[in-house]
Amino acid sequence: MTGRRSDVAVVLLAWVVAGTLDITAALTYYPLTAGIHRAAILRGIASGVLGSKAFEGGAATAALGLLLHYVIALIWTVVFFLAARRFDALTRHPIVVGLTYGVVVWAVMNLIVLPLSNVRRGPFNPTQAAIAAVILMVCIGLPIAGIVAKYARS
Repeated sequence: MTGRRSDVAVVLLAWVVAGTLDITAALTYYPLTAGIHRAAILRGIASGVLGSKAFEGGAATAALGLLLHYVIALIWTVVFFLAARRFDALTRHPIVVGLTYGVVVWAVMNLIVLPLSNVRRGPFNPTQAAIAAVILMVCIGLPIAGIVAKYARS
């Protein structure tokens, strides 16, 4: 991987693609299957910072949730990019690595980040956990690993 400008470009591309796929999946899946309003999903993200008061907020709170979503996606993109620069094996098999990275993202978010945040959590639901993990595998792990791998090979 060469060139600071191209490094920034690949991180930005992977970030926007992964962040957009992930939020699109959430804003499509949960309203269709659980009847959760899209703004409530975004306020739920904002509740990680604001706590339960986020659900009383309006458009600005939903916008904060969207911003936080993209910040988190950027962090995961940068983490993978930096790891791939150090361990080129991460770019050799982007499908397997991407799917695995999605599981890692799910585990860290659900076992470390969310418990440390102000998000109110219900009881563990294995089916919903599996669906959330698959969404992260497909929408976060695969695009980040695929884009970074393509960049590393060029």
